[in-house]
Amino acid sequence: MTPHVTGATVKAADRAHVFHSWSAQALIDPLAVAGAEGSYFWDYDGNRFLDFSSQLVNTNIGHQHPKVVAAVQEQAARLCTLAPGFAVDVRSEAARLIAERTPGDLDKIFFTNGGAEAVENAVRMARLHTGRQKVLSAYRSYHGATAAAINLTGDPRRWPSDTASAGVVHFWGPFLYRSPFHATTEQEECERALAHLADTIAFEGPASIAAIILESVPGTAGIMTPPPGYLAGVRELCDRYGIVFILDEVMSGFGRTGKWFAAEHWDVTPDLITFAKGVNSGYVPLGGVAISAAIAETFATRPYPGGLTYSGHPLACAAAVATINAMEEEDIVGNAARIGAEVIAPGLADLAERHPSVGEVRGLGVFWALELVRDKETREPLVPYNASGADNAPMAAFAAACKASGLWPFVNMNRTHVVPPCTVTEAEAKEGLALLDEALTVADRHTAGA
Repeated sequence: MTPHVTGATVKAADRAHVFHSWSAQALIDPLAVAGAEGSYFWDYDGNRFLDFSSQLVNTNIGHQHPKVVAAVQEQAARLCTLAPGFAVDVRSEAARLIAERTPGDLDKIFFTNGGAEAVENAVRMARLHTGRQKVLSAYRSYHGATAAAINLTGDPRRWPSDTASAGVVHFWGPFLYRSPFHATTEQEECERALAHLADTIAFEGPASIAAIILESVPGTAGIMTPPPGYLAGVRELCDRYGIVFILDEVMSGFGRTGKWFAAEHWDVTPDLITFAKGVNSGYVPLGGVAISAAIAETFATRPYPGGLTYSGHPLACAAAVATINAMEEEDIVGNAARIGAEVIAPGLADLAERHPSVGEVRGLGVFWALELVRDKETREPLVPYNASGADNAPMAAFAAACKASGLWPFVNMNRTHVVPPCTVTEAEAKEGLALLDEALTVADRHTAGA
């Protein structure tokens, strides 16, 4: 007989045996989750949370979507696994559906188990295609935690693993609210950011640079939507010097910004796109690289020196096929665009107007950030960069207030992100905004005039 499961027994087993990522193991207290559905999950005591984090901004179709659950079950009954060297119907169909939605001629799909592996392989392809080694990436970025990906990452999670010998050069991307270029308009920010990147390329030596990798819309680093013309300008620089342009759409892809891929907002086609997360909402781990014709041709008669045992895993691909078809049938991408434009954007603008702690709101679709500050005039962040312990107390108190009210937030540094599933309803979005409104009063207590 199965023993009675409680939150306490689940947590005890977790604390005895599970080693958690990005954590000091003795200082964490993971919530024991009993179940989830749609935009909500709940614990063993019946406490229900509106998931305004989409877990790690990946459950784009929400929790337990019945069409995807059924597809995984059906695939498991038919064929659970097969090595990547075989042709498998569900793998081919997943690749076809993804390729249909990528921009331009990115028609070949290399499957991985997640986003970091997608970045690793995209960089390897770029280096082999060009015969060069250096890769440029932005300081405000996150590209994964594997060897190359963590060195490409700009945020502080890179620091303990950064060897300064990985062939990576960082540069400043555009971010008008905290402009490193002393810009006062989006046009100035765009022009100066592109001039800075052009100078970086010139001083690093264009012939030594294999690739430039950017998140189409940086995710964990703050959801800074690029100014008009920026991505097109990077594309032009890459074309000028024969540099491979990689767009990381691991977080921004598959409906998150109200388009299948965020690059569509700016009508830009890169040479490689990395994806994961929303491709099947994480129901079974899956990621990949969408590859242009020119780069695919490099490996037409030359073996590509990379692979994974579980590349294109049948269960993961079945989940992807069902996810993409459900998103199409139910207009989930359109829902993300509508909820963003009609509910979240005006709702957050109202919060910014009323709360002294909200310095800026920015985003697209169901991909938004609130920049929390101590002073709207000076734009001093509510907590210092990479704060921890007592220095992070204001953000910790804000996050605790969210959770106490039944809202599960995505908090990073001095920001909270509004990133519900792409399936979120108008009523759910309004519920989340009301709970956020309440929690922001806690952040307000730490502002200059409080």
